[in-house]
Amino acid sequence: MVSGFFSGSETALMSVNRYRLRHLANNGHKGAQRTLSLLENRDRLISLILLGNNFVNILASAIATVIALRLMGEPGIAVATGLLTLVILVFAEVTPKTFATRKTEQFAFFASAVYVPLMVITYPLVAATNWISSILLKLLKADAIPIDDEHLSSDELRTVLNETGGMIPLRHREMLVNILDLGTVSVNDIMVPRNEIVGIDLEDPWDVVIKEIGNSPHSRLLVYRETVDDVVGFIYLRNMIDALRSGKITRQYLESTIRDPYYIPEGTTLTVQLLNFQREKRRIGLVVDEYGDIQGLLTLEDILEEIVGEFNNDPHAAPAEIREQPDGSYIVDGTTQVRNLNRSLNWSLPSEGPKTLNGIVVEHFESFPPKGAVFSFNGHSITVLAVEDNMVQQVRIGPTTYDRQEDETPIASSSSR
Repeated sequence: MVSGFFSGSETALMSVNRYRLRHLANNGHKGAQRTLSLLENRDRLISLILLGNNFVNILASAIATVIALRLMGEPGIAVATGLLTLVILVFAEVTPKTFATRKTEQFAFFASAVYVPLMVITYPLVAATNWISSILLKLLKADAIPIDDEHLSSDELRTVLNETGGMIPLRHREMLVNILDLGTVSVNDIMVPRNEIVGIDLEDPWDVVIKEIGNSPHSRLLVYRETVDDVVGFIYLRNMIDALRSGKITRQYLESTIRDPYYIPEGTTLTVQLLNFQREKRRIGLVVDEYGDIQGLLTLEDILEEIVGEFNNDPHAAPAEIREQPDGSYIVDGTTQVRNLNRSLNWSLPSEGPKTLNGIVVEHFESFPPKGAVFSFNGHSITVLAVEDNMVQQVRIGPTTYDRQEDETPIASSSSR
């Protein structure tokens, strides 16, 4: 029984969930606090357990040998060895260790109550054993485990979240995983491309400006002169509601409400930019490259959608830029971002290179292909449907028929479908 206690407690203490243990300890659980205190010095704890276990097993062996000699003489030694091996294996190893894996916390808390006073009583012997062991470990060049060895990386934490099962609702797990992914996604991956930026040109006639303000579906608009390169700033339409209703809005009033533009360096990760938006008290910014040229536009809502998903009443509805066809294929706008395509259709198209379908097509053909050009990409057949204004406007993507060899040797055809 004593040997079984030592064996089982070793298994329980070494396999107890450290994160749940810390949680219970922080909530005032005495057993968890006691167990956590023991595990902070695992070297001494292991020495104590092994000292006790080996002492008991050797003592049992000695007693069994004496009894066997008295009862059966020298042949009894072999009998005692066989019986004692079976008894220790079943009652002092397999059974208690199996029990400890099924009742880990209860066994660990009970064992800690025994080991705390036992650690004090046997301290000199445990310290001497550790000292000898440390010398041997140095000779073997076995370095000590770093203090932060049990800390989880983002990938490990992602695995933990995915393994929680029903303990955390699926939607919550997805959001937590998306938060972890923010550090690997840059503003270039989710920004509105430069050619799709909607704004107000101050050089337009005043009635055109008023119409654009009144019909805008956005709460904030970029203001520029003639081209997006000559940015003036942003206007917040909610601040202009009263003036619009009263009809008192003028060009001077509009220009007085313009807020200075806010610029975001390209390549900034979403984690950093989310904090920058918070610190600067901004909700919208322009992404610029190293030369200061505007590449796109990013809003706080774009980053939040990376966490919670599209702000859509129907979470299963595909964006307007992705239109499913009766044959199972999809008509997709060339400006559609690869990340949006993967998220909407649960695909896994690579997004390390070009960020849009237009970029994928142009990179493959190394020029602007003619209408009807066909190639295979990641198991999907892609047909170019329209090319205008130096851009692939529309493509048809077929259902996946993934074949790695086919993907490695893509075909191209100029024949139309």
